[in-house]
Amino acid sequence: MTGRRLGVVVCQCGGNISDYVDTEKVRSEIAKEGDVVASQVQMFACSDAAQQSVIQEIREKKLDGVVVCSCSPKLHTATFRAMAQRAGLNPYEYTQVNIREQCSWAHTHDRAAATEKALKLARAGVAKTALSVPLERMRVETLPQALVVGAGVAGLRAALALSDLGISVHLIERAAEAGGQVARWGTLFPNDKVGRELVDGLIDEVRRRENVNLYLSTELVEKTGRLGEFAVTLRTRTGDTIGLKVGAIVVATGFDPYSPKEGEFGFGLEGVITLPELKELVAEHPGRLEYHGRPVRSIAYIYCVGSRDGADTPGGHTYCSRYCCSATSHLATVVSGLDPTVHQFHLFRDVRTYGKYETLYERALRGGSVYLRYGEEARPTVTREEGGLVVRVKDRLMRSEEVEMRPDLVVLVTGMVPRENDALVRALKLPIGQDGFFHEVHVKLRPVETVVDGVYIVGAAQGPKNVAESVSSALAAVSKTGGLLLKGYVDLDPLVAKVDPTLCVWCDECTKACPYGAVAPVDYGDRRIAEVNGVLCKGEGACVPVCPKQAISVQGYSNEQIHAMIDALAAEAT
Repeated sequence: MTGRRLGVVVCQCGGNISDYVDTEKVRSEIAKEGDVVASQVQMFACSDAAQQSVIQEIREKKLDGVVVCSCSPKLHTATFRAMAQRAGLNPYEYTQVNIREQCSWAHTHDRAAATEKALKLARAGVAKTALSVPLERMRVETLPQALVVGAGVAGLRAALALSDLGISVHLIERAAEAGGQVARWGTLFPNDKVGRELVDGLIDEVRRRENVNLYLSTELVEKTGRLGEFAVTLRTRTGDTIGLKVGAIVVATGFDPYSPKEGEFGFGLEGVITLPELKELVAEHPGRLEYHGRPVRSIAYIYCVGSRDGADTPGGHTYCSRYCCSATSHLATVVSGLDPTVHQFHLFRDVRTYGKYETLYERALRGGSVYLRYGEEARPTVTREEGGLVVRVKDRLMRSEEVEMRPDLVVLVTGMVPRENDALVRALKLPIGQDGFFHEVHVKLRPVETVVDGVYIVGAAQGPKNVAESVSSALAAVSKTGGLLLKGYVDLDPLVAKVDPTLCVWCDECTKACPYGAVAPVDYGDRRIAEVNGVLCKGEGACVPVCPKQAISVQGYSNEQIHAMIDALAAEAT
């Protein structure tokens, strides 16, 4: 016992928890803990009614700590911290215990074991909260300026939206011209807008904005500083450097189209081209589809080239590039519009024209396109015989009967792959996912945020996206950036590492362990000790176990709290 007055709330989550965990048993058992003076079960702890009930109990029973046993903290940490604050309780003396994902959903086959595990986790949460101390958020000033890296459609649209908010924008592009991949394409799905015209309109608007500066042939080479005030160094193609200070960074570096290997589905043979090349070919010949001066009378599209490879494929990409099926179906309708007599054959594994883009597939079918499904174990073959291309495929829709065709063009439907951005990755210290694209904090809850506060990822830099999805993510990042910069300040969580100066002997181990550069030596009397920059620190604790003197711990997750949680769990196991 620590002399605390703690309250515990056990959430049923509308059956998500209570169907597999005996929530009343958890409540009644946890109520016996020495520091617990109040406990209750709620159908939905996050509901307004339940929060008001908890607030009333905090005030009436003068609670100085609350434990909520519910779902993942990623969902409702902000909800329950705000609830505690409204009740007059320090928001960092609340603890959320995850008994949904870690208990009820993980152990649906064993209610008794799920209940026992939930009780153990609840006791660990109580032990942690009993040693909690009030913490205050850190306030830092922010600059109303943003850096947008990449001037493709997503980057251009982000720059304009930031400009609309009154935020000054520095827009940089590594290439000699803005526009990215879309600038080279013809009509785009689903509204048949011309890529070049779309890009030119955005660039013209960017150049008219007084608070947007566009830098071409320029790349980011260095970043220092913190959220709200980053110092960045840009380098131009001539080698000149430019220093800027910005409050936030939006990364919109786009993608590269997959480049097939020599011989892959006949790549390298005359008449075998990629989907982007066909887009450019159609854009160059808007009246009649020609290839090397000859009219094209038939096309065979081979889907999933460079995408959905098996895990054992060397250098393969296991992910689906998403946009390819819709783009190819749309392009087929464009070709039919140029010449309805062109025969088009689609050799596919699965057609994924998801959502509203399903109509593109239907339009292609009505326009005469023929779809043949091949299996992963029997991919189409492409050869050149007697001066022409020959494609053979076993159509699974016709009991694997082999079909032979002699098209004028074979189009390899290639997907998106990550761009080579090694220098940018090093400068920004951004994590890369298993697919090679930049990795967000949470795909659903924080889809454009990164582990580096104030740095956002948008568009196809994050993964395969079509134009509409890229713009949507760009505007999401703009919303986050605006909320960050327009107030002039931001309050940061105090759950960061802290050094005990009486124990630290400056061995440099914490500096080596910190991936964010948040630890540095400072003078302390006649000796040196480590000091943590709370703004840069993420509180992930890599510095804690490497300290030989145990001089460093994370606020809100102190060594004493961790030990108390382990003891609470171990006591139940004996």
